[in-house]
Amino acid sequence: MFSELLYKFGTEILPVVYKTLFVLSPIIIPLILIYIAVILYVRYVQLKYISSQEPVLLEIKIPKDIQKSPLAMEIVLGAMQQSGAATYTEAYLVGKVPAWFSLELVSIEGQIHFYIWACEKKFKAILEHQIYAQYPTVEVHLVDKDDDYAKQIPYNPKEYGVWGLQYKLTKPDIYPIKTYVDYNMDKDQKDEYRIDPMTAVLEFLGSVSKGQQVWLQILIKKHAKEELKEFRLHEKPDWQKAARNEIKKIKVGSMLDIDPSKVEKKHLIIAEESLKFPNMTKGQIETIAAIERSAGKMAFDTMIRGIYIAKEGAFNPINITGLIGSMRQYSSNNLNGLKLSVWTDTDIDVPLYKDLAVLFPFLEKPRLAFKARLTKRMFNAYKLRSHFYPPYRNHRQNTFILTTEEVATIYHFPSNVSATPTLTKIASKKSGPPANLPIKK
Repeated sequence: MFSELLYKFGTEILPVVYKTLFVLSPIIIPLILIYIAVILYVRYVQLKYISSQEPVLLEIKIPKDIQKSPLAMEIVLGAMQQSGAATYTEAYLVGKVPAWFSLELVSIEGQIHFYIWACEKKFKAILEHQIYAQYPTVEVHLVDKDDDYAKQIPYNPKEYGVWGLQYKLTKPDIYPIKTYVDYNMDKDQKDEYRIDPMTAVLEFLGSVSKGQQVWLQILIKKHAKEELKEFRLHEKPDWQKAARNEIKKIKVGSMLDIDPSKVEKKHLIIAEESLKFPNMTKGQIETIAAIERSAGKMAFDTMIRGIYIAKEGAFNPINITGLIGSMRQYSSNNLNGLKLSVWTDTDIDVPLYKDLAVLFPFLEKPRLAFKARLTKRMFNAYKLRSHFYPPYRNHRQNTFILTTEEVATIYHFPSNVSATPTLTKIASKKSGPPANLPIKK
């Protein structure tokens, strides 16, 4: 039977397929070539536009005491919700793309620095105004492009050891990570009772020794409906609609006593026809509340990247463990979390490659060559703050969605910096002049 089907396929079906492809080739081949040409052209105009812009890097120096919750950082992040091309001419002739920003936590031999990078110089004034409006006691300094910390270290494996990683979410985007609201940081608390999840990151960064550096980068771009102006033929799925559907599944799952992830369309119909009420657990109620709160916030397309650098002889593997675990406090079993996604090793694409290289020594050289190439690309992608657009568009993974609340949890100016002595800060708090100061006429 099988041999007859195989014979029929080879003698009757394949010739028809070949003949159809041959007849349609004058149409199909030009369409394929046009598609490739459009992709290359879009890449060219976007690279040309991006390279013509002058980015800015701002360093924020913090006083010893900031009585502000991360909600203040949410307001600052609102200024980074910037749109892209307004017309098709700007999109396809100029190559204009939506603006993106980089929030950076950097440890240089244990000295911690806060940076905010913007893709265009025009955003400097906007960022300064927003930061000073929410944090009037901080100091914002423009970093000269030649003094950019990321440009101070070249990629030179003989001089520096480099290890990099990228994070991803443990669950779909609709589930939020554990935020400062879950840590009760949205309420006024005394310093001794305040639990800031960012403290663990700062402590790790402050523990880095001489000859070593750790860079953490949070790339964000406004999450919005994308269409032809953003070079998309199909719209992105509506994550807020997906969030509402997930809430419905959780409720139906509690009514029918089934796992929400296994709820199908037929279960929704059964739930509507039944007279049962949701019988949700406390965890499910909290999950729904968190999803609803998250869906009401402004959102960013996000990528989080980390780099560990050490001079020859100073490389300490324990710092790789610290870098991997620096985001664990934002994870929750009921909600979402951040975990390792891509790292500079060969086991990403070929599982057990290291073991195979031990068994078959001739594989060791290509393994090291692949690792060096991957490390160099991730290192350069960090230095260029590139992920949303060329030259390192979607480098080895797609972006994920975080709201302003989630981003502000991971990156904000801590209220109690005295607990971290290596944090770079200003010596005293700034204040305005006294009201009764005499004015010389």
